[in-house]
Amino acid sequence: MKYLTGLLVAALLTITVSEASSAVRIAGDRGGQIGNYVMKYQRLASSGESVIIDGLCASACTIVLSALPPDRICVTSRATLGFHAAWNYGPGGRTFTDPEATLMLYSGYPTPVRRWIARRGGLKRHIIFLNGKPLQEMYRQC
Repeated sequence: MKYLTGLLVAALLTITVSEASSAVRIAGDRGGQIGNYVMKYQRLASSGESVIIDGLCASACTIVLSALPPDRICVTSRATLGFHAAWNYGPGGRTFTDPEATLMLYSGYPTPVRRWIARRGGLKRHIIFLNGKPLQEMYRQC
């Protein structure tokens, strides 16, 4: 087990070192726990690195839009952002929409993204996707 842990740490250090010399590419990221993404993107913001969105960036992944200024984000023709309301676990493991976390997510997005979301009825339980020309009008192309 210690060998596996050491190997994992070495691999992560190698990835960190290689990413430090170039932009971070996001593709195929379906999201996860908000707190993990907030910490990840705070470190990224401090590093001065840029982000290339080159595929799916959904759910908590979209926090990158709040963490970095728009001039440090570019999108490819494959970029797709997926937005939905934040949810949490309630009694018995049931999920519920968390209005406070949803407001936090929404408030952090840049104005053009918030307007786009608002025109589609806001952040709801179901996911809405921003891609193509509307996305490329908000962020520079890579």
